[in-house]
Amino acid sequence: MSARNRRLPRHRAWPLTRTDINECLGSCMGHVTDLGFLTGHDSGTIVLGAEWVAPNPRNYGRGIHPDMVGVRIDVHPVDAGERAAIRAVLRAHALPQLHEWITQAIAADESWQLTPHQRRWRLTDGHLTHRDEA
Repeated sequence: MSARNRRLPRHRAWPLTRTDINECLGSCMGHVTDLGFLTGHDSGTIVLGAEWVAPNPRNYGRGIHPDMVGVRIDVHPVDAGERAAIRAVLRAHALPQLHEWITQAIAADESWQLTPHQRRWRLTDGHLTHRDEA
């Protein structure tokens, strides 16, 4: 599919495909409630994001729908010329880390699961780092 049909400028591309993510996460994909390929503004150095969507029982019946509780993954666009190199780094390092993060989220205690959590992977000068946010 062309970048135009995917609503990305020609100089931008997603570093991962659904197939990449399915292959690397395996059975953990059953806990992924939303997989998004972002098209908006430049995300800077962020290349991959994951979020634990927690039920929000404090909203007096206006909480999160039970089907949305779980993991949400966002793939951020990158420069098209760097796509192949970034893809290799993400498949080798970020996706195994994401698999482990999902595994830990599923096994976490109730207090962790009732709180939203985020993890963002950034690629700066060829170095992949991640940061957790709660």
